[in-house]
Amino acid sequence: MKRFLWHAAITLALLGVGALVFITAGFAPISAAAGHWPVTRELLHFAMERGVSTRSLGIEAPALDEPWLARKGAGHYAAACMPCHGAPGVAQPLVPRRMTPKPPFLPRTLAAGEMSREELFWVVKHGIKYTAMPAWTSERRDDEVWAMVAFLERLPELSPSEYRWLAFGGTDAGPGDCAGCHGERGEGNAAYPRIAGLDAAYLAATLDAFASGRRQSGIMQPVAAALGEGERQRLASHFAALDATAPVADAEVDAGSVERGRRLAFQGAGMRRIPACVECHGPDRSERNRMYPDIAGQHPDYLALQLRLFARGGRGGTRYAHLMERAAAGLEPGEIRDLAAYYASLPPGS
Repeated sequence: MKRFLWHAAITLALLGVGALVFITAGFAPISAAAGHWPVTRELLHFAMERGVSTRSLGIEAPALDEPWLARKGAGHYAAACMPCHGAPGVAQPLVPRRMTPKPPFLPRTLAAGEMSREELFWVVKHGIKYTAMPAWTSERRDDEVWAMVAFLERLPELSPSEYRWLAFGGTDAGPGDCAGCHGERGEGNAAYPRIAGLDAAYLAATLDAFASGRRQSGIMQPVAAALGEGERQRLASHFAALDATAPVADAEVDAGSVERGRRLAFQGAGMRRIPACVECHGPDRSERNRMYPDIAGQHPDYLALQLRLFARGGRGGTRYAHLMERAAAGLEPGEIRDLAAYYASLPPGS
């Protein structure tokens, strides 16, 4: 037995030295043009499947039936994912088809239903090593990752026209264009905020915060970071000059919720250190800090999400974001819905 172990140790040492010489001499097969050997391809795919399956255990998927979730995921998919994975009516480009491993054509691959909702979440959030699949830019925005999952689950059943509507909102915008998400007039929707008519200083500071990562978003950070400071300033001025009175589509609110939200917005809740929202956000045209955005007329789903993010902490934003974290920390879920309903009921720009 001792002789066997000795021989085995020598054999392993020689194999290790041989592998080191092989790699050092530059003989390792690294060419993407050659592809993987079949056994390598199967082994790597098996390792990926098992790794994702194991690491997604314990993830609890939320309800993903809100229509705006898929809309939000579609806009990012068109800008960041479609160039490699294709889309309904959009063939997979040649360059990614020459990669090793080749990115899957997702409309067809996802139709097979091989990944659960939780596994899709893990892949989108963490990415896959040894491929071109990156991790999500922001580690604190699981809500954005779930929006991507909501879209990916719908992707296989979408027609080209349905995909284009989800991704670009019925506009003529292309991937990464502001209008595709925020609307041709910057009017916003449930997935993306109204930016028309907001203060140019606030819009510029927000784009700067996205670009630097001070405001967390795996969707907006890549867009803002690709812009120069001058471009961010010009975009801010452009949208600030647009008509702010265009109503947000599909923004329905309950009258009782609006009234409860109005009382809380005007009175606050001093015992719980919740200030009156109107002191910073109106509704009125009184003089106030330009970094405090006008939120009247925003979609209630968008407003509620922002309040939840502030309440949890870590959303980030301009240099005043910490004030909102303190203000939102004591809000109950029902109060968040009521405040969102109240401000959504107001005319934009009021």
